[in-house]
Amino acid sequence: MTSEATREPAFPALLGAATGIGSMPGTDAREAARTSVGALEQLPFLPELPARGPGADMIGRTAGLLVELFAQVEPSGWRFADRPGRDTRRAHSWLGEDLDALEEFTQGHTGALKVQAVGPWTLAAAIELKHGEKALADPGACRDIAGSLTEGLRRHLAEVRKRVPGASVVLQLDEPSLPAVLAGAVKTASGFQRLRAVDRQLAEEVLRELVRALDAPVVVHCCAPAVPIPLLRRAGVAGVSLDFGLLTEREDDDLGEAIEAGAVLLAGVVPAVAGSGGVDRAVSDPAGNVTVVRTLWRRLGLDPELLGRRVLVTPTCGLAGASPAHARQALSLSVRGAQSLVDNPE
Repeated sequence: MTSEATREPAFPALLGAATGIGSMPGTDAREAARTSVGALEQLPFLPELPARGPGADMIGRTAGLLVELFAQVEPSGWRFADRPGRDTRRAHSWLGEDLDALEEFTQGHTGALKVQAVGPWTLAAAIELKHGEKALADPGACRDIAGSLTEGLRRHLAEVRKRVPGASVVLQLDEPSLPAVLAGAVKTASGFQRLRAVDRQLAEEVLRELVRALDAPVVVHCCAPAVPIPLLRRAGVAGVSLDFGLLTEREDDDLGEAIEAGAVLLAGVVPAVAGSGGVDRAVSDPAGNVTVVRTLWRRLGLDPELLGRRVLVTPTCGLAGASPAHARQALSLSVRGAQSLVDNPE
């Protein structure tokens, strides 16, 4: 049983809430922050703008948060380096710009606020060691990454709270590579072989240590098939964020058990990119976006009155590839879909 000293912080109580995944289109930090805070009253988020280039991408931004570990861009991608260089400075500069913009548009904000960072396993699967192989191949390097990331996230959360003192901060860990890490499907740096699967107990332990070391509720986002929901629940996460279109019946059942245990669900149901299937319908019938959520809820026999409290609506992954106008529309549709879960839970 979890003691009071190690119990994970509870997810903020929200009703009919929506939020974004993290990435937004364009390069204008102020416009992205204005959109996030303006569209998402209950759970705005700190936008990420990968179109600015290396250091603003999800791996580069999180690499910039690491403590006493540094990474730089090589032709093959991100690689650890002996000292901070141009890419680290650029990541710090852009994060500072994003925090300045968020602070400007959250004056007086007293509700929940979400920030995002890449989780330890996806980071290890993406960054190469100095000799050129993925850090995931070295168990010691994986541990070092997790420890460095934990300290970096402590500092990051403290900075966010300093800038938005009334916020109840929620941390989203992006782990799109976690299923591949567990399945032994991550390619080596050469691309000709695959790295050995990470033991599920070890993966869970590393995530649990990170979650318990932070004074904020942690949600794990995974936009890949075969999300290991039971593993995440045992690791102590407060919620799971995923694209509903990738769910299988097996994962539906795992999700039901997690919700019954108190987890929240961030349901990616609003099409992120204009021109993708269902966008026209999504605009004309925003409540229809969450029909799949209601269907799942009924199949699992969950209490309809909990629907608007345990489910937050989000766009699917890929919003950075949309136009700014569509991004605003997708967030607005998410809000309307979330409210429909409250107004019509059945």
